[in-house]
Amino acid sequence: MSESGERRSETRTTVDEYYSVEFAISGAEYIYQFRIWNLSAQGMCVVVREDSDLLKHLKVGDVINLKYRPADLKNPTANLRTQIRHITNQEQGHFKGHVLVGLEILEERAADA
Repeated sequence: MSESGERRSETRTTVDEYYSVEFAISGAEYIYQFRIWNLSAQGMCVVVREDSDLLKHLKVGDVINLKYRPADLKNPTANLRTQIRHITNQEQGHFKGHVLVGLEILEERAADA
């Protein structure tokens, strides 16, 4: 259906706009910052070490506010409501020993830089 194709196109445009994302999760010991990856099979995601404490605070379906940092540093950061779409273990390949955490931006609101 063309709607899902349009939705994917919007996600890819957003991925191009932002370089990294910051997780400041209540109860987590640290603030985590990750590069955003656009892996065609999984879509927009971050790569997290499989032993990271952050994974204890995330589950598929969670909706959280994340701070996105722009690819062009002249642009402001943005706080975006984001849903965790998948958490996929990587047992082989380039990301062996890591987990792909799929992200879907639900809506955008400006951040106070």
